[in-house]
Amino acid sequence: MRYPEAYFGELWITRLLLQRGMAAIYFVAYLAVLRQFKTLLGERGLLPVPGYLKSVSFRESPSLFHWRYSDRLLDAVAFAGLVVALCAVCGLTEAGPLWLSFAAWLLLWVLYLSIVNVGQRFYSFGWESMLLEAGFFTAFLGPARVRPSIVPVLILRWMLFRTELGAGLIKLRHDPCWRNLTCLFYHYETQPLPNPLSWRFHRIPHPLQRASVLFSHFVQIVAPFGLFAPQPVASVAGWLIVFHQLWLIVSGNYSWLNWLTAVLGIAGCSDRILSFVAPLHAPPLAPAPLLFRILLVALAAATAFLSIKPVLNLISKNQLMNFSYNRLHLVNTYGAFGRVGRERYEIVIEGTSEGLVTPHTQWQAYEFKGKPGDPMRRPPQVAPYHLRLDWLIWFLPFSVAVTGNGIHAWRHDLWFLRFIQKLLAGDAAILRLLRTNPFPQQPPVLIRALFYRYRYTNVEEKRATGAWWHRELLGIYLPPITSKTLERI
Repeated sequence: MRYPEAYFGELWITRLLLQRGMAAIYFVAYLAVLRQFKTLLGERGLLPVPGYLKSVSFRESPSLFHWRYSDRLLDAVAFAGLVVALCAVCGLTEAGPLWLSFAAWLLLWVLYLSIVNVGQRFYSFGWESMLLEAGFFTAFLGPARVRPSIVPVLILRWMLFRTELGAGLIKLRHDPCWRNLTCLFYHYETQPLPNPLSWRFHRIPHPLQRASVLFSHFVQIVAPFGLFAPQPVASVAGWLIVFHQLWLIVSGNYSWLNWLTAVLGIAGCSDRILSFVAPLHAPPLAPAPLLFRILLVALAAATAFLSIKPVLNLISKNQLMNFSYNRLHLVNTYGAFGRVGRERYEIVIEGTSEGLVTPHTQWQAYEFKGKPGDPMRRPPQVAPYHLRLDWLIWFLPFSVAVTGNGIHAWRHDLWFLRFIQKLLAGDAAILRLLRTNPFPQQPPVLIRALFYRYRYTNVEEKRATGAWWHRELLGIYLPPITSKTLERI
């Protein structure tokens, strides 16, 4: 056995699972584009792309849409990405020559890069950059009948290393509850979009919560170094990371963040280990062409150069979280939940058909698909699908000051005011992004937004009432407003 195989193990199954996993995540991402992008960012969206493109150059924000943008073209881009991703899930892109595999993965990357770079606030999440970086390097893994190279696998391990270590260090640096092992006392209750099991995870005894934080620190700060050790140590490190991500998957909704990280964990494993869960055998393998091997050497050198800033960021006291150093979203810095909220605040949007507000006015609430609203509703499972509007609504309370005298909202985001305006107009597209529309016949005359403090019910409260949440009204985030008033803003 040659030295690389002796140290890293065989990688044919590793490559296959990496490609299929990445393709599945791309499929979910393009599906979300097809179902949400036009409503949020299209020609009549909350933050229209045509207006944004007038303020940025191609160099600042590379995108095919600098050529021109239309909702029809967006549909074509999303549908093309969906089809190519589906072909990759089925293995069709890897069944042909090397150039077909390479071109298919680069197309997925270019199309999604074009979307992210015009997506503004709605595409500002760290897992967008993660998908672009991982997707780009997946292009260099090669098709099924070409001998896999360790170079792109090592680059994906390096990405996973930065992701895990960055997340671990930013926790220890930014919030004392991670250092005293108490963050999980709050996290399951205050996380962006809880899932059906989050309530139960919140009820885990505190000693076990502390042990869970300690295990998380080990997986994110110690285990990543094992990814560069010989087999089977690297496989153990990879499986520890996968297990940790599966724990996060079953306890909350984080879009495809944890799914993608789990897929990257496979990069640490060799075929010998993976054959226990995927008993497959490699076909006869041909060596990669010389030109492609030269390209891989250049790729490794470029990755090393681009890694300088992310490495400096890792050792910096002022570590950045989820930051891209280039508009191609390659070799970024990652990290999540540097701070954990101690209390959960929610904005509940209500409308009324009455033109005059009195103490007896009947208000009806709009329900979102993922975020908490009705205390009686069980939190749903939505990940790996990404509910972009729900996430942006979750961020709004961060700009609100909560005091003993009530709340003070410093400002209202433009996209939020446009969202309210579309609700007042009964916009069918925006209403499809919601779970319920309490005004199916005609839109409301007035809309307001209330500001609540939410907490999980305890076991006795849930048994007595069936409610998942208890909420307390703290103030009015947006006073009752009409469409005519909004037009003047």
